[in-house]
Amino acid sequence: MSGAARPTSRDVARAAGVSQATVSLVLGGKWRGRVSEPTARTVRATADELGYRPNLAARSLRLGRTRTALLVVPALTHEYFARVYAGAARVAAERGFGVVLYPSPEGIGPARDPFGSARAAIDGVIASSMAADALAGIGDGGRDGGLPLVMLDSDPAAPGEPPTVNLAVADGFRQVTRHLLALGHRRITHLAADVDTWTFRVRGEAVAAELAAVPGAVLATEHCALDIAAARAAAERALSGTGPRPTALLCDGDVLAAGACKAARGLGLRVPDDLSVTGFDDLSLAVAVDPELTSVRLPAEEVGAEGMRALLTLLDGGAPSPSELPVELVVRGSTAPPARPRP
Repeated sequence: MSGAARPTSRDVARAAGVSQATVSLVLGGKWRGRVSEPTARTVRATADELGYRPNLAARSLRLGRTRTALLVVPALTHEYFARVYAGAARVAAERGFGVVLYPSPEGIGPARDPFGSARAAIDGVIASSMAADALAGIGDGGRDGGLPLVMLDSDPAAPGEPPTVNLAVADGFRQVTRHLLALGHRRITHLAADVDTWTFRVRGEAVAAELAAVPGAVLATEHCALDIAAARAAAERALSGTGPRPTALLCDGDVLAAGACKAARGLGLRVPDDLSVTGFDDLSLAVAVDPELTSVRLPAEEVGAEGMRALLTLLDGGAPSPSELPVELVVRGSTAPPARPRP
């Protein structure tokens, strides 16, 4: 026995007492400023009551769109990018879009076109933590009439460049540096990720600027790859060198901070009694280690959500403004005043 006929937008319009055009505006998310809030609520409630679902395939065919966005990230194994994806996918779903997650084979770039013809498969690109030039292989990276492009955690947009959604990375590093200075630390080593991108350059610049303004403060830098083993080796170099030992290791990420803590234990040092360690990102790892890490919390899901909103604005013919999201220092057990020199 065949089931009941699938309700149409005409059925919704008739039941709600509005025009079909109004139903299309409301359910397409384009009603603001054109349809009143009470009418929009009535249309949505009527659609839910009737069990109406828009025919996205037909709509895409009419608009010449796939209703799919590509999110390009440096890696799938980092918790931060999973959260970015979750935020982007949530906002996309509200507009009937899907998000394809694509790890760039070369990390921060250049990224190759995963489809052979990205313009035929997707409507736009969101790229996180890489330079716009790295996207040249995917629909011209938003240039010369290519696919619309939004950059996340990347160099703020210059005239003619793609719009950006950024974190207040410099402010986050100022917060954690000032925290260490307030505790009394003056010999600080920056455990810096050996990655040439805007977000990591900004971190180094912020630390250097803060310490340069404090008499007697000494900054050293050790570079390493973004993994625990490399961070452990870099921290061992910093802690075993000639001259006075640093009293704090300021790390570019929680993964590096975990490696620094392992190095300290291996050298017989206690965190935070003999050495303070800070992270950045506030991943689940930050509360999995002992002592728990002082870190900087990043609103990763909101970064993804804002990036998707910016891309949808581009697709609707708008011009999204660059935005910067605040970050928050979370103080935990891995930092304390430096130990007094032993007599």
